[in-house]
Amino acid sequence: MILNGIPAPESYRPATYWEERARRFAAEGDGLAAVCSYGMPRFYNRMIHFSQRLALEPWFQVGPGTRVLDVGCGVGRWSRLLAARGALVTGVDLSPTMIEQSTQRTAAAGLSNRCRFLVQDSTELDAGAPFDLVLGVTVLQHILDPLALRAAVERMADHLASAGRMILLEAAPTSAAPRCDTTVFRARRRREYLQLFSECGLRIHRITGVDPAPFKTWLMPHLRKVPRAVSVAALACATALSVPVDALFGRLAVEHSWHAVFVLERA
Repeated sequence: MILNGIPAPESYRPATYWEERARRFAAEGDGLAAVCSYGMPRFYNRMIHFSQRLALEPWFQVGPGTRVLDVGCGVGRWSRLLAARGALVTGVDLSPTMIEQSTQRTAAAGLSNRCRFLVQDSTELDAGAPFDLVLGVTVLQHILDPLALRAAVERMADHLASAGRMILLEAAPTSAAPRCDTTVFRARRRREYLQLFSECGLRIHRITGVDPAPFKTWLMPHLRKVPRAVSVAALACATALSVPVDALFGRLAVEHSWHAVFVLERA
């Protein structure tokens, strides 16, 4: 199988997959190719990052000394943002290369005194003291095994302080979308996540949207069927149409959004 021009593994082994992906892309430019959409053009990954930041910004108003756990931190883009605002951040990722890049980029930004990074699997998370904010951005959608998924959510919940919040941004359409699933990704229905969170002792404080513009999701299943030049041109058009819609209505159009931001608290 070919995934965005890259051979996808026949048997998905997360540690191997993410380490190989990090070695190919994490050191390039802003590192978004390693953590956003694999093999996609740079403009598309920048658009993804822009939409995610707009959606997350209301929940990133941290005070000095706020304890943050960034699960699946990748190249540390959110860790650095929160540390620059005064938070004390622990970033974890199962890829040693991702952690190496996070450490180097944080040092270059002069934020090493506010960040530490650990190589860990989210299903076996052990990052120490409780955290005021537990963050995960597009992490659960890449955990395919149901037992591993539950274990990851349970371990993240176990690290949440009694008055803390967990912020998760995941692909979570309101209706089934199996045509968009791949060997490394699951677009689980929103209600599946809500049931899982409840079973793990979490309650919903709020759900907001990210990307209600439908153009990308209409296009994605067809990109592999056309020549690269045609797919890039089509993707550029879909991106240009999506940006203003997502920027203006992303957080509000929750029911139409492909991704969702789940703001969770202890039940």
